[in-house]
Amino acid sequence: MSFLARPATASLAARAMQRLTALADRRIASSLFGRYPEYPRNTRELTVPTSAGPARAVVYLPDATTTDTDAAPGSTPDLAPPVHVNFHGGGYVLPPIELDDPLCRFLAAEAGVAVVNVDYAVAPQHPFPAPPHQAYEIVRWVAGHGAEHGWDGDRLTVGGQSAGGGLAAAVARQALEAGLDGAPTIALQVLHYPPLDLATHARDKRAAIAKPVLRPWMADVFDSAYVPDPRRRTDRLVSPAHPSDTADLTGIAPAFVVTAEYDLLRAEGVRYAERLRGAGALLDHYDVPGADHGYDQKDAETARSVYALIAAHVRRATTPGPGNTPRENQP
Repeated sequence: MSFLARPATASLAARAMQRLTALADRRIASSLFGRYPEYPRNTRELTVPTSAGPARAVVYLPDATTTDTDAAPGSTPDLAPPVHVNFHGGGYVLPPIELDDPLCRFLAAEAGVAVVNVDYAVAPQHPFPAPPHQAYEIVRWVAGHGAEHGWDGDRLTVGGQSAGGGLAAAVARQALEAGLDGAPTIALQVLHYPPLDLATHARDKRAAIAKPVLRPWMADVFDSAYVPDPRRRTDRLVSPAHPSDTADLTGIAPAFVVTAEYDLLRAEGVRYAERLRGAGALLDHYDVPGADHGYDQKDAETARSVYALIAAHVRRATTPGPGNTPRENQP
């Protein structure tokens, strides 16, 4: 075990990273707010009650949306849009909610959805299983409170980038396991370059390039801060792409999986996509050529093309009518 992989050391390092990145995130976020100026920020904030404490969320609304001030109490207006719950990346440790601003604005405009961008609990302050459990509680809350806030909770999708994609996968898994016991109906899960196998150490993973963005020392800090006990890293809410998870996923929410060609996490994303395909739940898998982990933070044009694909899938999944079933189930 490396020095950084020791839970106490990883916790200290993670807290230091949180402090050091706070100012940098604000600077980067200010530049991202100016990306895609044709999609304005139409936002408001709300707080979601959860067992891990109140979770802040920023709601992005389509331009022509009936908001909670227009809706009659206790009713969902006819023009209420579908809702997409977004979970940000950051290795389950960093809380850069503002970094997903371009994606959220893009989806609100192009998919016609209200996007709930969640500031969820992160490690080491809230180690596993708090984040995936809280994420599921948030999605349940969003599904059940649309009439109060101006969206249609019966037309709901979830998604996220990097660690956020891992949380989206965990939310879909919990909904599958809950069955009819109050589980939200998830029309689509969007998994954008997600970590789906923390049981396999980063040193044992291979990328298509010699020096990918993600480095083994990062995994030492992020994984040990998030799941301090290595024995728990095979949990299905952490590592659904690990061979030890053999549960039947038939009935899980349809998925759009996006991987990046040079990403250290690409192989596990591909494995999970194939697993979803076997369960009849894979709508599509897109591998972004010539891209590495987090490519969309720097490459606006490549990001635009991928965001357009995501928006198309979200719109299709939340629009009533034929043609919204997984490809594997279509004739």
